[in-house]
Amino acid sequence: MLENKVAYITGGTKGIGFGIARILLENGVSVAFSGRKREDVAKAEKELQQYSEKVLGLISDVRNLQSEEEAIKTTVETFGRLDFVIANAGLGIFKPVDELSAEEWNDMIETNLTGVFYTLKASVDELKKTEGYYITISSLAGANFFENGTGYNASKFGVVGFTQAAMIDLRKYNIKATVIMPGSVATHFNGNIPSEKDNWKIQPEDMGNLVLDILKMNPRVLPSKIEFRATKPA
Repeated sequence: MLENKVAYITGGTKGIGFGIARILLENGVSVAFSGRKREDVAKAEKELQQYSEKVLGLISDVRNLQSEEEAIKTTVETFGRLDFVIANAGLGIFKPVDELSAEEWNDMIETNLTGVFYTLKASVDELKKTEGYYITISSLAGANFFENGTGYNASKFGVVGFTQAAMIDLRKYNIKATVIMPGSVATHFNGNIPSEKDNWKIQPEDMGNLVLDILKMNPRVLPSKIEFRATKPA
């Protein structure tokens, strides 16, 4: 069903993005993924090649529209089309609002929110051609505020609102848009080093399987917002 389809994933060098890339590759999808650091992209590309040779690592910064446009252009030149875009790149800095610097605020907003817009802006013309799918990765923090979370909450609440509004705008082109809001995921996020203590959390491959399930749904249905939780509460 998904063979000959092509996906582009931001923040694909590790964690959620890597997990999604792996599952899609295992199911016949050609995958281009991006990251900011050349060494991280090269390492991830080599690791993902064990699942499929149809993988392409790209250097791109979602905070820069031209950078994302170049990544999309290279993806289409390499694989011939673009069917799925997963806007996953993100970061979190957690401090009381009076201690959060303007630079830290801007870094989160530009990466987590503006980056989601830039990725769609760069890819929407290609998605129109294939009547493709645009998926964003927000967080349960996009619906639940918490202490020390002003910048992160603002960005992730924004991703939810942006994606749902974009979903309405894009339906006339038969492009689908879904926002996924995961809870605790076993990744390196916020300095965590995944280990056995994280076994209760959502795993990156769980996120990949969720994306796979979404893409396999009957074309007549559209899950516009999905809250994805671990069985055990945080």
